[in-house]
Amino acid sequence: MDTGHESRWEEDAMTVEIVFALVTAAVPAGVVPAVARTLVLALGLSGPAGKGVSPGGALLGAVAGARRPVRVLLRFDEQRRTGR
Repeated sequence: MDTGHESRWEEDAMTVEIVFALVTAAVPAGVVPAVARTLVLALGLSGPAGKGVSPGGALLGAVAGARRPVRVLLRFDEQRRTGR
């Protein structure tokens, strides 16, 4: 990004987009592990299967949570560069 040449409006737009990216990243980061834990409880999984689903859900939640802001900010930067 070209910093130092943005207008106040462009800086505000970037700030809003960053906050949007972080807030919307919290949803999949929280929902995916919760769904994994719910499946463990609903299906009555125990032993290695039950113990493996929770860390797996946490890992998938972290990946989903990290992927969202990257996608949002890359899309915003592309739109900013093309002038849309």
